[in-house]
Amino acid sequence: MAEAKLIDGKAHAERLRRQVAEGVAAFVEQHGTKPGLATVLVGADAASQVYVKSKGKTAIELGMASFDHRLPAETTEEELLALVARLNADPTIHGILVQLPLPRHIDSAKVLLAIDPAKDVDGFHPVNVGRLGSIGAGAPLDFPVPCTPLGCSMLLADAVGNLAGKSAVVVGRSTLVGRPVAQLLLRADCTVTIAHSRTRDLPALCRTADILVVAIGKPEFLRGDWIKPGAAVIDVGINRVPAGDGKTRLVGDVAFDEARHVAGCLTPVPGGVGPMTVACLMYNTLRSAQ
Repeated sequence: MAEAKLIDGKAHAERLRRQVAEGVAAFVEQHGTKPGLATVLVGADAASQVYVKSKGKTAIELGMASFDHRLPAETTEEELLALVARLNADPTIHGILVQLPLPRHIDSAKVLLAIDPAKDVDGFHPVNVGRLGSIGAGAPLDFPVPCTPLGCSMLLADAVGNLAGKSAVVVGRSTLVGRPVAQLLLRADCTVTIAHSRTRDLPALCRTADILVVAIGKPEFLRGDWIKPGAAVIDVGINRVPAGDGKTRLVGDVAFDEARHVAGCLTPVPGGVGPMTVACLMYNTLRSAQ
């Protein structure tokens, strides 16, 4: 069998960024103001700092206004909620992103609940979660959807085409990826099964899938012989593993070298789903502004 076609997330993200930049330019021309993205980072978590910097930089590159709020780790919950309230009331801010994880003394759920659902560009507010959970087949996504699941669905639509009637297995039931991906696949008329750590005979279940989405955070967990020949495989995992000589390398949740000889199409790690996440955040911010 021929090797799997690699799904190029970088190229797809670049196309989406160009579309967003065009939309931003049209918005500025029509309204005389830029779509505004506010990022809020509490504390000095190194990975979070990199993510937030990347998001702000991308927003500016696409013609948006970026408002960066860096708060010390000892910021109180009341102070953070007060900032969110100010951002909610600010007409120049169209998207609010509070970077997780927050310090332990702050209730993340309370903070996410405080964000105006119309400005919740991460798609984590219970109102937006509920809207996705109750969406009809083919209904418009006229509200913010979590960025990584949205990116997965865009990559699948591009690689596979019409998803209707396909059998999809989502490995992982997190509220950040697994569940929202399942809802998006249902919207596309797939027959969807969500698998998790208690699933019996996971390999056999995976072999039934035309579409496999894997998001569990375990390096190279899903093996090549678990994949139905010709299936589309979306690997959401990003895991850092030893590469010898004290170095590390990034791998996904799927054993890539095995999967590429079985799957019909496959996202690499890195360069697959990852680039889509920030691009979809920019897409959500523009949509919120519109």
